[in-house]
Amino acid sequence: MTITAKAAPGSLLLTPRDHTLVMIDHQSQMAFATHSIDAVTLRSNAALVAHAAAGFDVSTIITSVAEKSFSGPVFDEIKDAFPGAEITDRTSMNTWEDENVIRRVNAIGKKRIVLAGLWTSVCIVGPALSALDQGFEVYVIADACGDVSAEAHQRAMERMVQAGARPMTSLQYLLELQRDWARTDSYEMTTGIAKKFGGAYGLGIIYAQTMFHAKEGQ
Repeated sequence: MTITAKAAPGSLLLTPRDHTLVMIDHQSQMAFATHSIDAVTLRSNAALVAHAAAGFDVSTIITSVAEKSFSGPVFDEIKDAFPGAEITDRTSMNTWEDENVIRRVNAIGKKRIVLAGLWTSVCIVGPALSALDQGFEVYVIADACGDVSAEAHQRAMERMVQAGARPMTSLQYLLELQRDWARTDSYEMTTGIAKKFGGAYGLGIIYAQTMFHAKEGQ
């Protein structure tokens, strides 16, 4: 039987309107003990994810654990992307067991959940496995997560993938939301986020635009 290709995106690709992003416990105390990724890279990746979500108007929930008594404030880079946003503080390590978070998930009402946060083996595994168990599709932004060791992070990612979660990276998340450079209304926003938080890729954009006035999609 002949298969006919179509110029159309696959159904597993994310769009700005089809998912809820949940950013979990990107907080000072949680970052101090994170060793699977360095703190500077972690903050840049979390910032890239947050600014991508804000720029594309993605439904987003920001949650913390014991903010006032132990874990400290959420990264400024995330709060800068969502000024004045509600940050739901919890006592439970598993975000999916918090009634206030679940109330917000249900109010948004989207079947796809994208997770990023600290630590991978506890505060990401918990909601990932719980949401999968309840029939949600789950994506995990691996490099906007971190754990107390590389081993802990890797085993947590493997466990979630084995259960059906789909791993991705922070830059992949941004570019998947853009997906076509001909979408000129979001071009400057996307490349601006990449230039600020996108590491070597962002430097490449700065160089090409400065030296050659280059622009992707032309």
